[in-house]
Amino acid sequence: MSILTLESATFRTTDEILALVRGFDDCTLPRKEWTHAAHLTIALWHLLQFDWTESLIRVRRGIKRYNAAHGIVTTPTGGYHETLTRFWLRHVRAFLEDGRNEARSLVSLANDLVERSDKILPLDFYTRERLFSPEARAAWIEPDLRLLR
Repeated sequence: MSILTLESATFRTTDEILALVRGFDDCTLPRKEWTHAAHLTIALWHLLQFDWTESLIRVRRGIKRYNAAHGIVTTPTGGYHETLTRFWLRHVRAFLEDGRNEARSLVSLANDLVERSDKILPLDFYTRERLFSPEARAAWIEPDLRLLR
């Protein structure tokens, strides 16, 4: 069975999550499994292991390395997206800081995070034009609709 069978993945074991992290780190995760749920789970794992700055550095570097290994080229309209990467890392950090998430298993956290993280959430904070601009892809830009906490 693949690590992620659906976009709204349900993990059953910590080993499934660790296999996802290993596949991401060594760029062997099949591209079809590099989903929104996988991105969120990678962010979660890093934020549980490292502080904010180190997590951002590692996730950014990892996505760029993974993309390069799979022929995904960064252009003004495709590939790595700095604003979305930081947005989702901030979202995951806020999720972890919620007092209800203390002492929960990695599997429980990952499944709950995926369930609560609709792909279109950034559009509550950004207009489509701003979020998908070349500037937002290349560097962090602040939202234009609502402030992030």
